[in-house]
Amino acid sequence: MDYAKELLRQVLSNLARNKLRSVLTMAGIAWGVASIVLIVAMGDGFKQGQRNNTRQLGENIVIVFPGRTEKQAGGRRAGRRIRLNYDDIRDIRTECYRVRTVIGELETQARAASPFNSGSFTVNGVEPEYSKVRSVEAGEGRFLNEADSAEARRVCVLGVNVRKQLFGTRGAVLGSQVRLNGIPFEIVGLMKDKKQNSSYSGLDVDKIYVPYSTVERDLPPNDPNFLPGIVNDIVYVPASLEEWKSAQDQVKAVLARNHRFDADDKGALGMWDTVENAQMVDGIFTSMTGFLGTIAVVTLTLGGVGVMNIMLVSVSERTREIGLRKALGARRSRILADFLVEGVLLAVVSGAAGWLGSWSLAALVNSFPMPEMFAGLPVRSSTTLVAFSALAIIAVASALLPAWRAASLTPVEALRDER
Repeated sequence: MDYAKELLRQVLSNLARNKLRSVLTMAGIAWGVASIVLIVAMGDGFKQGQRNNTRQLGENIVIVFPGRTEKQAGGRRAGRRIRLNYDDIRDIRTECYRVRTVIGELETQARAASPFNSGSFTVNGVEPEYSKVRSVEAGEGRFLNEADSAEARRVCVLGVNVRKQLFGTRGAVLGSQVRLNGIPFEIVGLMKDKKQNSSYSGLDVDKIYVPYSTVERDLPPNDPNFLPGIVNDIVYVPASLEEWKSAQDQVKAVLARNHRFDADDKGALGMWDTVENAQMVDGIFTSMTGFLGTIAVVTLTLGGVGVMNIMLVSVSERTREIGLRKALGARRSRILADFLVEGVLLAVVSGAAGWLGSWSLAALVNSFPMPEMFAGLPVRSSTTLVAFSALAIIAVASALLPAWRAASLTPVEALRDER
């Protein structure tokens, strides 16, 4: 313990003799550590912002749209229109074990009227699990349930903007009625507001949600080719992120069999795979963060070179002192420890200051409202670990050479030095 205290006192004394030089050297190390932390945090913030934005559409979902065949298959011509139906959904549920949840959507337009106002809106015929799959939550009341679907009840959930147009700021909307194409529907839920800048059929806040079975019976699309069971699209969630590709292959295989087209026919189906898109975006931000992080590490390395230079100058200035201490019996290990600890302490203290400064800046930035595509500057424990790991390597490497040079001096040659 006494040895450690004496060693620390000696190191602090040496640093205090060259305050300006020490501060300037520490600034380079601090900036390097702060750069690593802030750059990685910025990349994490953009990635998280993108994920939050995608989650408003639905977390880890794949939307399947009907298309037209581009290949001949099963004795059928190319150019056929594929129309998805509810039998496809049942088969996917039964056969595709890599799919956790699958639902269908039937979209139509309807004239909605309340006692106060009216307007034309998109009506989505959906199932109860649609709320979880597509992140459409009820802020008041409830979403559609199994009984609503099984009994084809005339109930509905209003999007935020639909409620505003039909009822304004009036309260007590739950339990009242709206007429859709003249048919009375009871309002059982009011959708929670959500920010959404991506969509495939309009913003969710502009829609009315009704059981699929009810839309099929009472509000069928104005399409001469419409048949009972037809859906506009199919939305499914893979059982796991690791199996998203296998899930996609299973779904394609079932739909190709049901509609007699080649599973490799890219025109037969359209797919919006948010899992694949998220991985692609994550890859872009990871590459960008890696590139900028490398630049930050180079900056930190230059700071380490500064530490090495100041230590070499210190060794040069204290050559006679080193010789005298060795002549009085100081061991080589003690001289090595003096300079090694001095260099490492210089780097670690400045690195800690850089981390604290970057953390404080990140906390300040995070206290402000963030744009939709940016989740702030999250300073994660993994980021701190990376920054201090790089710092430790550079600190030891920069201090080791000067310390070794000092410890290698013999008393005779050190005392002969005229500086």
